[in-house]
Amino acid sequence: MRKICVAVHSRANYARIKSLLRAIQNHPQLQLQLVVGASALLYRYGNVIDIIKKDGFTPDVTCHMVLEGSTPASMAKSTGVGIIELSSAFERLSPDVVVTVADRYETLSSAVAASYMNIPLAHTQGGEVTGSIDESVRHAITKLAHIHFPASELAAQNVIRLGENPEKVFFTGCPAMDLLDGLDLRLSADFFERHGGVGHTIRSEKEYVVVLQHPVTTEYETQEEQISETLSAVEALDMQAVWLWPNVDAGTDGISKILRSYREKNPQSPIHFYKNFPPLDYAQLIYNSRCLVGNSSSAIREGSFLGVPAVNIGNRQKGRQCGDNVISVPPERSKILDAINQQLAHGKYEPNPIYGNGNAGKRMADILATVDLDINKTLFYKES
Repeated sequence: MRKICVAVHSRANYARIKSLLRAIQNHPQLQLQLVVGASALLYRYGNVIDIIKKDGFTPDVTCHMVLEGSTPASMAKSTGVGIIELSSAFERLSPDVVVTVADRYETLSSAVAASYMNIPLAHTQGGEVTGSIDESVRHAITKLAHIHFPASELAAQNVIRLGENPEKVFFTGCPAMDLLDGLDLRLSADFFERHGGVGHTIRSEKEYVVVLQHPVTTEYETQEEQISETLSAVEALDMQAVWLWPNVDAGTDGISKILRSYREKNPQSPIHFYKNFPPLDYAQLIYNSRCLVGNSSSAIREGSFLGVPAVNIGNRQKGRQCGDNVISVPPERSKILDAINQQLAHGKYEPNPIYGNGNAGKRMADILATVDLDINKTLFYKES
């Protein structure tokens, strides 16, 4: 029986990997080992570990690795701490394969630790194109990984173009889509009340937009200005808004400061702020919204699968493959507002399974159970 160690470090990580965790847990030839770390352990980001446990998963190891500061230097140092903590975790668990998700600095920590410890590394969501430091981190992890699970056909082609062996590149789709397939997307009457948060009371029978805007680490100095532009545009809508707290990346403290200040000065504003939603609840939240605003990849992944109108702001997702549901704009109030109004007028889009059709987790688990495990890598290019 192969021991498969999956590292989960954030709320987005968990949403992207939950169905794979379940598939590994239920697979007769696999044993799940779960490492939970970074912001998934922190109260200010919604205590994701509690959601993980509630869903029936038991972490084998927890790794505290996030340094306070919300600066580029603190991100770099947290990456180093992550390598130390995850090396200890992998040494204790002795897995046959480590699975790491996407492009965050914690993901890079997992990749470096596993590679140097001669543990085969499986990487999900490689080969995609975006802005920010995520682009560089994602491709660096691809070069460290031995098994690749890209989420789209184009991403799979990109991984091969990076010199990876096509026999180790498996286009499976994104496991996050598995959660959406056949899901009851109706909102319960107490949906917003039971998720807490602060601010204006959101009524599920009335229209609302969802806002989720993370820092762009390569534009660290302008994060407060960018979030202020988005805030002004959303305020001008005069519509209920569900605003989710940003992630742990450099610049989050500046964004949080602007949001807290606005909340205190505008208690009558129709905006309610939340830390986090569990993956299934998040899907219900965005599906029933009129528009998803910000720079989260969920607007592009889950949004296109569900046909949710989305306004993508700035450079964080620059170049990522999108469906028709996404309008991209610079971080400028007037252009953000115009795009939101355009999406409100359009309404729902036809679903587009760019990032999978709902069976990624099981396919990945089956591959992990049978794929040849080899830690030796060379550049692979076909001769023309």
